[in-house]
Amino acid sequence: MSRQSITLAKQNDDWLKNQVAEQEFTSKSEAVNYLIKQAREREDYVDFVRMKFDKAEKSAFSTKSKEELLEVIKKRLNV
Repeated sequence: MSRQSITLAKQNDDWLKNQVAEQEFTSKSEAVNYLIKQAREREDYVDFVRMKFDKAEKSAFSTKSKEELLEVIKKRLNV
């Protein structure tokens, strides 16, 4: 595992400290790794949905544009 040094905004550092204090995570590093993993999974899901939208557009099953459908998904994911 590589070691990194990062600077956090105070509210983010406070949130991380609170997560550790409440034993949601054993360390701030564990929390950051979890958040990065979640972001990567969300990105993978968005890529998957985009692929499905492209396929649907090409098959003419969708009446909305790719951009319109992507906006609907983003709203559902709070992106």
